[in-house]
Amino acid sequence: MSATTGTEPALERTPLYASHVALGAKMVPFAGYEMPVQYPPGILKEHLHTRQHAGLFDVSHMGQAMLVAADRSHATVAAALEALVPADILNLGLGQQRYTQLLNADGGILDDLMVCRSPDAKDDGGLMLIVNAACKHADYAHIAKHLPGGVTLTPMPERALLALQGPQAAEVLAGRVRGAADMGFMTARSSEFDGTIDLHISRSGYTGEDGYELSIPAKDVGVVWAQLLTDPRVQPIGLGARDSLRLEAGLCLYGHDIDETTSPIEAGLAWSIQKRRRAEGGFPGARRIQDELANGPKRRRVGIKPDGRAPAREGTEILALLGDKLGTVTSGGFGPSVNGPVAMGYVKAGYAEPGKPINLMVRGKALSASVAPLPFFPHRYARK
Repeated sequence: MSATTGTEPALERTPLYASHVALGAKMVPFAGYEMPVQYPPGILKEHLHTRQHAGLFDVSHMGQAMLVAADRSHATVAAALEALVPADILNLGLGQQRYTQLLNADGGILDDLMVCRSPDAKDDGGLMLIVNAACKHADYAHIAKHLPGGVTLTPMPERALLALQGPQAAEVLAGRVRGAADMGFMTARSSEFDGTIDLHISRSGYTGEDGYELSIPAKDVGVVWAQLLTDPRVQPIGLGARDSLRLEAGLCLYGHDIDETTSPIEAGLAWSIQKRRRAEGGFPGARRIQDELANGPKRRRVGIKPDGRAPAREGTEILALLGDKLGTVTSGGFGPSVNGPVAMGYVKAGYAEPGKPINLMVRGKALSASVAPLPFFPHRYARK
């Protein structure tokens, strides 16, 4: 579904567009879609509700695709993807999910994505990929171009995606999705919603909170959305609060905190590259990444806490106390849960130690700040 506004390119709409409008959402262009940035309660209340209860997000603009080996071998499909990403895909167990990055030849990040091995043994030899909305068509083309014979990529535009995030998410789903409450962080399974609607569920998300992502046939997503909103613990949450939640959690936003010029090591994502891949390489940019692992990168992504109340927005210059330029803010804003401004950015490696005093050039004035450890708000994932 799409909409055209004047002479601008047509904007796509998720299957829930009419539901967002009916709820009074403020709709904005985002990644080629008309998406809800906030609902009547506003970003601050939506953010805090998610931290305290359960927030429901429409993330159907994200790209969902299946990577499948014709021989139905996990080893075959894992090898095909490992030629493009630095994560250990071979050793993913059934129903396990992993975060990784598509890399260019220089080790720069083309996109970050989630990879899930099928939870069902009968469907083994397949990997479910979830990629960012703004990158999905380029991602699909890049992956397809580099696949060996016998491995195919099939986008799934017929599926929608919801995220239910917050400390009460498990309680909300316990009576509606079989097995949801028993799942561990970064695991997935096939199940049903209210025993009637088939879905793929993973215990994951991008807010720093416990929660789930639900992949649902687009024709059924309206029913699931409406039923979840009948629970008083659940409120709809827009992109504005999604952004402030992930910023407090110290999570990267593609095109801002990571892009083709940044490596996973500079970005603080070394944890997403498992031991075998670090040693063996075999992925794009492996030489650079192995060198940065051994010797350290020249710059690092850090958290930044301004001393005052003025937020440091994306593009703000980061300076040493004597005026030398250290880097640039890549994400910044107000953190409702920490009741103050927070930011992330890249600085020269020698200035990346938490507590290091720095200055931020905000509206032509040097404002005092310090390098801060990430995350700003503790992660509360359900690790089993």
